[in-house]
Amino acid sequence: MLVDAGSNPFEMGIATELFGLRRPELDVAWYDFTLCAPAPGVRMHDGFFTLSGVPGLEAADAADTVIVPNRPDDTPPTAPVVAVIRRAADRGARLVSFCTGAYALAAAGVLDGRPAAIHWRWADRFAARHPAVRVRRDVLFVDDGDVLTAAGSAAALDLGLHLIRRDHGAEVANHVSRRLVFAAHRDGGQRQFIERPVPAVPDASLAPVLAWAAERLDRPLAVADLAGYAAVSPATLHRRFVRELGTTPLAWLTGERVALACRLIERGEHRLEVVARTSGLGTAANLRTQVRRRTGLSPSAYRARFGPAGAAGPESGPGTRSGSGSGPGSATPPVPGPAPVPVPENGSGPAPRPC
Repeated sequence: MLVDAGSNPFEMGIATELFGLRRPELDVAWYDFTLCAPAPGVRMHDGFFTLSGVPGLEAADAADTVIVPNRPDDTPPTAPVVAVIRRAADRGARLVSFCTGAYALAAAGVLDGRPAAIHWRWADRFAARHPAVRVRRDVLFVDDGDVLTAAGSAAALDLGLHLIRRDHGAEVANHVSRRLVFAAHRDGGQRQFIERPVPAVPDASLAPVLAWAAERLDRPLAVADLAGYAAVSPATLHRRFVRELGTTPLAWLTGERVALACRLIERGEHRLEVVARTSGLGTAANLRTQVRRRTGLSPSAYRARFGPAGAAGPESGPGTRSGSGSGPGSATPPVPGPAPVPVPENGSGPAPRPC
C-alpha cells in the first residue's frame, strides 16, 4: 500500500486489518502485505503521528496489488508515486484506490476511459479535473477488472471484502466479515448516500424482515411475501430498502440467494439442481445465469477455484444442459449496475500476493 503525507489512517487501517492480519485459522495462502512511502518518517494525518521504518516506494515494484488510500485532493501526487503506479499498470498488477486515492490513479493515466468510484463529496471536482474518467457518483465501489476504486471511508471495507471474495471465495470473505462484525456483502452498485441510515423508530428497522427472509431462501419468496411479513405495502417496503440499504428488495433477495449458492458450491455440492433448489434460485439454468452475473464465473469454474481441492465441477442431473463455462481468459458478461466483476486470472486459489 502506497502511503504519503496526508494519507487517511482510517483507510490505511482497513487495508492493514483486511490484508495484513495473519489468519492461520483459514486454510488459504494469505496476503504478503506491506506499506511503502516516498520517504522515511512520513508525517501522517496533519502531523498527528509519524510512520517510521516504512520501506521506500521500490517495495511496490514487486507487488501484485497496489493500494492507494485517501489523500488530500488538492495536493497532486508526486512524480515518484505516479511512476510507481504506471510501472504497476505496465506489468499487469492490480490497482486499487480508496476515496481520493483515485486522483493518483488518474494522474498516472490508468483511469482514462474507465468507470471509477470516488466519495460523493469529491465527485464533481474529480470529474472536472479528470474528464477522461467515467465517474460513478453514487456507488460504493467499481470493479473494472485490474483497476478497482472505492468511494472511500466505509466503502473501502466493502471493496476490501470484495477483493478477498474474488481471491478466496465467499466463505473466506464471510469469515473475515464476521471477525470484523461487518455486513458480509454489499454490492458495489449500492448507493453511497443512504437517506436515513438509522430508522427513526426501532419498529421501522428492516432487521426482522431480513432475518426472516434469510432463513427461508429455499422457499419461493417474492417481494410481496417480505412486505406481508413486515406488514407494509410492497411500495413502502421498496422505499424502506432504498432508504436504509441503498438497494431494492428484489436485488437484496437475489444477492442473498447467490451468496448461499456460492457457499454450497464451495462446500462441495456437485448437483446444480440441489444448489438451485436450496438457494431458492429455482433452476440450474437460473443458477448459472445468476452466479455468472455476480461472480464472472460459471458454477463449474467457481467450484474449481474455490471448492474442495481436487474436486470436479458441479454436474447437472438428467435432462439438463451442462454449462459451457467461462474459464480463465474468457469474456465476462456485464453485471447489471456499476460494478462489473471480471473473470479471475486462473482457475486455482491464489498464491500469497503482495499488496
